[in-house]
Amino acid sequence: MMGLGMQQEKFQPVDLLQERNILPMTQLPPLKPNLHPELQKRNCRPDIFCCTLTNVPQTQALLHKARLPLGLLLHPFKDVKHLPVIASSTIVRCRLCRTYINPFITFLQSQKWKCNLCYQINDVPDDFVFNPVTHVYGNPLDRPEIQYSTIEFIAPAEYMVRPPQPAVYLFLFDVSFHAVATGYLSVVCQNIIENLNSLPGDSRTRVGIMTYDGSLHFYNLQEGLTRPQMLVVTDTEDVFVPCPEGLLPNFQESKELLKELLMSLPTIFSASNERGTDSALGPALQAALKMLSPTGGRITVFQTQLPSRGPGTLKARTAGTSGDSLGPATDFYKKLALDCSGQQVAVDLFLLSGQHADLATLSGVCQFSSGSVHYYPALHVEHAPAGLQKLKADLQRYLTRKIGFEAIMKIRCSKGLSIHTFHGNFFVRSTDLLSLPNISPDAGFAVQLSIEDNLSDFPTVAFQTALLYTSSKGERRIRVHTLCLPVVTTVQDVHAGADSQAITCLLAKMAVDRTVSSSLSDARDALVNAAIDFLSASRTAGIGSGQSALFASYSLRLLPLYILALLKQPAIASGSAQASLDSRVFAMCEIKLQPVAFLMPMIHPNLYRVDTFEGSLGEDGNLTSQPSILKLSAEKMSGDGVFLLDCGSVLYLWLGRNCKTEFLSNIFGVSNVSAIQPNTSSLPELQNPESERLRAFLGSLRKDRPLYPLLHVIREIGPERVAFIRRLVEDRTESAMSYYEFLLHLQQQVCK
Repeated sequence: MMGLGMQQEKFQPVDLLQERNILPMTQLPPLKPNLHPELQKRNCRPDIFCCTLTNVPQTQALLHKARLPLGLLLHPFKDVKHLPVIASSTIVRCRLCRTYINPFITFLQSQKWKCNLCYQINDVPDDFVFNPVTHVYGNPLDRPEIQYSTIEFIAPAEYMVRPPQPAVYLFLFDVSFHAVATGYLSVVCQNIIENLNSLPGDSRTRVGIMTYDGSLHFYNLQEGLTRPQMLVVTDTEDVFVPCPEGLLPNFQESKELLKELLMSLPTIFSASNERGTDSALGPALQAALKMLSPTGGRITVFQTQLPSRGPGTLKARTAGTSGDSLGPATDFYKKLALDCSGQQVAVDLFLLSGQHADLATLSGVCQFSSGSVHYYPALHVEHAPAGLQKLKADLQRYLTRKIGFEAIMKIRCSKGLSIHTFHGNFFVRSTDLLSLPNISPDAGFAVQLSIEDNLSDFPTVAFQTALLYTSSKGERRIRVHTLCLPVVTTVQDVHAGADSQAITCLLAKMAVDRTVSSSLSDARDALVNAAIDFLSASRTAGIGSGQSALFASYSLRLLPLYILALLKQPAIASGSAQASLDSRVFAMCEIKLQPVAFLMPMIHPNLYRVDTFEGSLGEDGNLTSQPSILKLSAEKMSGDGVFLLDCGSVLYLWLGRNCKTEFLSNIFGVSNVSAIQPNTSSLPELQNPESERLRAFLGSLRKDRPLYPLLHVIREIGPERVAFIRRLVEDRTESAMSYYEFLLHLQQQVCK
């Protein structure tokens, strides 16, 4: 069923030193495995489940010769339209390896099927020929499990060790003096009030509030009270929960009390009151865990400074690039996260701080509980209002997006392959099982693979991910993704099927983990060596010819550029390219968590010229086309142009000093660049085609992103241009080589 006739251009080697303008003008499509069309049309979508090598080497020795990493990148809970959902008392699985039946198994007669992972022969249950969608008996090949590689089952009782948990949300607010002075409390409380009715859940949903400074404040919201009741605990060394009932009340029964409390918190803890400056984050998390232990759920923390009271107290550390400063100062938060994971509790952190808050340590409570980190440096209602726009947008998505509780994820692969390293936010329960107290549509994962046995007997291999979770409606569900790939026997075929973007994202996640476990310099050296290794393998395998040329297969032509971009990415950049230690650590957290689609523009931004773009809006208000992507170099820019740089989590709009008056008038309503305020972060909604087109383009870039990309308007003559120039990957900077210099360095190493 498999054809190995590769597209001709994928065999054409590229001389990188001669053809340096190789960046495609449109978004690079995902690389598809070279399978028979009947197999490929049933394969898993690459934005959900992809492999760094769409042609899998037959042996570990061949993988070593190819000098490329073999790994999987997963986006398992991605929002999927038209997801097939099956409610059946029988879920068909291999009796040996427990693989779920999928499009790539083989039927033997009508009553037997052969597992495509372990090759065990299994019986076909009698009721499998009954189609749960059409409700008629027929051909098992017509079943949704055989037609679709992404599918979801409503799990029967045997998939539950306890009744499905309710949706439980607990919000923790830092109300110390410095926290309240930022003005964040009123903004966040109002945002939560506006989105309360959109919190995922059902009639069992429970919501609680805690505040803390040097002491802990609990709130009894039990039905029957006329107003919220505050309970204060000053003992932060031996934390206890002051009352067993009412702190996590049923949302529907206590909705009005909850709204009243959220409306009154900014007044209760106003900056004019005598507030302590201490922050007892550690004790607050300990108390929160005690509250959620019986059910599990989600803890959302808003923190503004270093924890300074009770267990988990931290002291400021100087910025550096060694693993000592980029790793945790204490294992308190990691241990707490592991306790949370054991009780099906996840912790999400919103850090709103203009001072060093040791995110390297605090992020551990999110990493090992499958939570997430959000960071807003120097957020202040009056002095830095731009960040509020991002906070509001991020918080709205965070509160209303889909969520899965008490999840576990199992990754299986064909006989002869094995998993050896995971990357992401989770706790590894066993060799191939991840514990995920919470799972969101924004979470991505990666795994590294090795080849243990010769795959010569098999034309294809397969991988399957099964995510078992509890929906916010209290249903136990299993989402299954299956990927099938061909096996090849030469380095040329391995390189021809290499996915540069997937490789780059896996290398990025590996580099972040290496930075923490070893050092930043080691991680950077490893990235450069990865480029040298695969180019040396190309040379040895005879891909291209010429003593001094630097050849790569067509599919790998962009990998050196992506690796250079990664070396200049804020998480891994050297020198003074990073503003603060917390900012660097946040960039590292994003690399660990983001799926490929969202991570790639963070590594290699997309540059567009937007003042000459003539796309039109369709009837649905969306653009019918997009501007061309330009190489990341100042040579592609001009003083009379306007350029948009999409860095994934931030957007920069560059205004040339001589840009057209007509464009400025249509977009900003001004006649010259100097009339635009330096910290402008939004575009006025003017009624003209040019304004509508640009705002529609910004909207298309922001759509479905896990973090709202704030717009920064940059004037060519303004001091803020440094942040923009730093992301022009192909140009030389104070601390990093240009793309051409990087290629020359690689050539020198390869030709040694």
